[in-house]
Amino acid sequence: MRYILFIICLLIFASCKTDEVNNLEKGTYRGILQLQDNQELPFIFEVKNDTLLTIFNADEIITVDEITYTNDSVRIQTPVFEGYIIAKIENDSLKGSFIKPSLDRIVPFLAIKSNIRFPSKKEALKNVSGNWETLFSENSVADKYIAKGIFNQKNNKVTGTFRTLTGDYRFLEGIVDGDSLKLSAFDGAHAFLFKAKVTDSAMNGFFYSGNHWKEPFTAKLNNAFELPNEENLTFIKEGYEQFDFSFPDTRGRIVSLSDPEYNNKVVILQIMGTWCPNSLDESKFLVNYLKENPNNDLKITSIAFEVAKTREIAFHRINRLKEKIGIDYPVLLADYGNLASKVVAQKKLPMLDNFISYPTAIIIDKKGNVRKVYTGFNGPATGEKFIDFKTDFTQFVSTLLNEK
Repeated sequence: MRYILFIICLLIFASCKTDEVNNLEKGTYRGILQLQDNQELPFIFEVKNDTLLTIFNADEIITVDEITYTNDSVRIQTPVFEGYIIAKIENDSLKGSFIKPSLDRIVPFLAIKSNIRFPSKKEALKNVSGNWETLFSENSVADKYIAKGIFNQKNNKVTGTFRTLTGDYRFLEGIVDGDSLKLSAFDGAHAFLFKAKVTDSAMNGFFYSGNHWKEPFTAKLNNAFELPNEENLTFIKEGYEQFDFSFPDTRGRIVSLSDPEYNNKVVILQIMGTWCPNSLDESKFLVNYLKENPNNDLKITSIAFEVAKTREIAFHRINRLKEKIGIDYPVLLADYGNLASKVVAQKKLPMLDNFISYPTAIIIDKKGNVRKVYTGFNGPATGEKFIDFKTDFTQFVSTLLNEK
């Protein structure tokens, strides 16, 4: 697979025999990732200038400022995440691949000038606004899981997301075309496509993640449906009185919870990965929280499980994340090269019971007792759920800080 990646990059960048450099033309483009079953995952981006573009997913705007050129080809490095697009520029179109090196994944990519995400062939015959009780992979014991669809429809335009026990499926955007629901999102880490047939109170369809994953889902309209509380999913095992860890930071220093700097402090531990969009959302929240609520009695530390194949690459991605979003608290490397296995995480942190999600946040009081565990993260795409979380989190941490 590494050889294939090398050949793709070589062919694209060597495709022009002249030294003349072609740059991206300004304008709005419809990017397309070509998936299995001849499905196309569309997303919209706008080229601002030669070195700046923005990707749009509903209310989410992603700024991309790492763009480089070689002859008639361009490399578009998505922010924070490792994924990048490499493509040949042909007039006002692009053709190439979206590549994630650590996972050896290559997805065919093309783009043309357009501002239409999903072309609409018919008027919307259904309205999907509301909450949907959803079941993915119903017939698979190993892969089955529940979710909550949260959607808002205006005319035929739809925005929203699916919440799961481990986080949300990003800012989804799309349409209802006749009785067909079409939603997509692309953020540089995950490429999601949802397609379903809709009746008045049910939908039946498929979820595609990149070109490596496909699963069925069914949903029924149920505005009273709620997922299990994210505070009641992961616990500290009996027999472990307190949480502890010992992992290196980006300077190579081994950091442990027993270090003096954590004594008599309220501690927020985030188990995360730089590859994970939900972890990114939570990291941004923690950075902003710390800016708005500075307190000498509060310590935040992240513990990273990386998909990178080497230690050096893992630390590079951690430093890149810290720089991009302004993290000034420690981010420790717990593991790399194991595809962020939850089994490995459970072994590295044996005091956890039922570790199921990146990210997971553990709140520890001044006496070293675990007081709360948040499984997953409901980010900005979840709307009111995100607002409720921020209120709960702020009030709870404030209570711990006021304890003697």
